[in-house]
Amino acid sequence: MSASLKVILGLVGKLDDSAGLDAGRARFLNYLNENVKEVGQIRDYVDECVRSSGDIQYNRALQDLATHAGRFLGFEEVINGRYQGVQGEIGYDALWKSPTGFCVVLEVKTSERYYIKTSTLLHYVDDLISEKKITSWDSALGLYVVLKPDPETHQLEKNILGEKNSDRLRIISVDSLLSLAEMKDEYELEHEDILSLLRPTPRIDPAVDMMKSLITESPPPPLQPLPITPAGEGEVSYWLSPVRSEEELSAEAEIKELVGTLQIYAFGERTPGRNDLKPGDWMCFYASANGVVAHAKVVSKPEKKPHPKIRHSEEYPYTFTLAEPQLYLDNPVVIDSTCRNQLDAFKDRDPNKAWGWFVIGTRRLSKHDFETLTRHKTTT
Repeated sequence: MSASLKVILGLVGKLDDSAGLDAGRARFLNYLNENVKEVGQIRDYVDECVRSSGDIQYNRALQDLATHAGRFLGFEEVINGRYQGVQGEIGYDALWKSPTGFCVVLEVKTSERYYIKTSTLLHYVDDLISEKKITSWDSALGLYVVLKPDPETHQLEKNILGEKNSDRLRIISVDSLLSLAEMKDEYELEHEDILSLLRPTPRIDPAVDMMKSLITESPPPPLQPLPITPAGEGEVSYWLSPVRSEEELSAEAEIKELVGTLQIYAFGERTPGRNDLKPGDWMCFYASANGVVAHAKVVSKPEKKPHPKIRHSEEYPYTFTLAEPQLYLDNPVVIDSTCRNQLDAFKDRDPNKAWGWFVIGTRRLSKHDFETLTRHKTTT
């Protein structure tokens, strides 16, 4: 069982750009290299960073965790940059070098408080080319790794497109970065498959071929491992549904409004369980990168009646009503390795391995798992 990031940071000390093997950062990087061997461990630590967003120690840890994820994507050399830029040194956050010769220069963004200038990352790559650490722009890419969607991220995307730099710069959320690493681990993707998704190319066939191979040759873990058989007539079912933060609204705020205030929720045409959900069932709600923050009782079956309060209601037109909502937004049930080790869904699985599959979509839970994941223990 892995120690929490809070414990690790307490042991290694202050993360800064101090040199020496005894410096806090050197100790932290050594811990990552020696002990963090599974993608699930990185996701646990990143989720802690999200919950502690704004704390400089966690922001710097996030930079090193995102950098470390490059190893799980097959980059043979992962170089950590500086936390803070200084005159006379190239201020990139990280550099990934592929066995193919392709390089990715990273900028990790943890806050929406600062305007992001694309020229900064472009200059970093130019400087690395000038110093012959990168061959040319033909074999390089600038990648922004962002903590979560926010207005500055949206503006950054518009700037990249408007400045016609989409062949040089890319944006990826930390969650998607880890999902990519999990896919590589779960489906045994080749490093070249990862590059085909990251690097600019006029042809999308390689990415499509990779996805076809993914579907036909390597079936994913079962989406609903428990229960094995559908619930019987009149039997209560238990569900988990994930909610992701978006630029205009956080996952927690959406859950508070829909579940807590309006007591409604909605499914899409292909949401797992849409045809099985019934009155009397219970549903808990997972705020991405935070934890389970609410649960409620299902009152009606999903009906195709788009609701104006549902974001992207055209994608989620099947609305249903809820009752007895309980919210614990400030005291989430964190799905860390300790929690996963108690869940039926992770029986015979290593809780430190990739676990994003568990919260990627709506799924049926056992009663035991529902009670483990919520703050209410008398759901009968």
